[in-house]
Amino acid sequence: MDLIIIAQAAGLFAVTNIDDIVVLALFFAQGAGQRGATARVVAGQYLGFIAILVTALAATFGASFLPEAVRAYFGLLPLLLGLRAAWKLWRGDGDEAPDSDNGPALLTVATVTFANGGDNIGVYVPVFVTVGNTSLAVYVTVFLVLVGVLCAAGKFLATRAPIARALSRWGHILLPLVLIVLGVIILVEGGAFGL
Repeated sequence: MDLIIIAQAAGLFAVTNIDDIVVLALFFAQGAGQRGATARVVAGQYLGFIAILVTALAATFGASFLPEAVRAYFGLLPLLLGLRAAWKLWRGDGDEAPDSDNGPALLTVATVTFANGGDNIGVYVPVFVTVGNTSLAVYVTVFLVLVGVLCAAGKFLATRAPIARALSRWGHILLPLVLIVLGVIILVEGGAFGL
């Protein structure tokens, strides 16, 4: 394997996914102390990222079923999830005692990951088109390894004492807020609804 290709793949992943660390830390904090929550967050992150890769690879190989203008509307997913979480918080549904069924759901994490990765698709396709199949396999492998590193970093942040205290105290408010802001940013940057 060429170390230059590995470094390029790692750099591309870092640039396009650094924003996920905050959302991951919030998801990990939301599930703190709840059975299976870490596994659901990690599995959801992988599921969402694999969906991003599949979409990018399909577009790379000519199945451009996802026009660029459509990617902007991915912002609706985190926006609606954030509004739903805010509504539940406002109604007091988030005040229940935690049990093994609470915490972030796998599909929620996957949906937010995929929606946040709409811009990744736009970056990955031109890169994937220009590299050969061997290099493409290296990119995909490096990306999948680095998803695990990203999850570990998010978990690390969520478990640092000062951050954990802040997320424990404010995470139930921050998560809906971050999802709403993320959704709006994706919509605005993509020009959805003529914004």
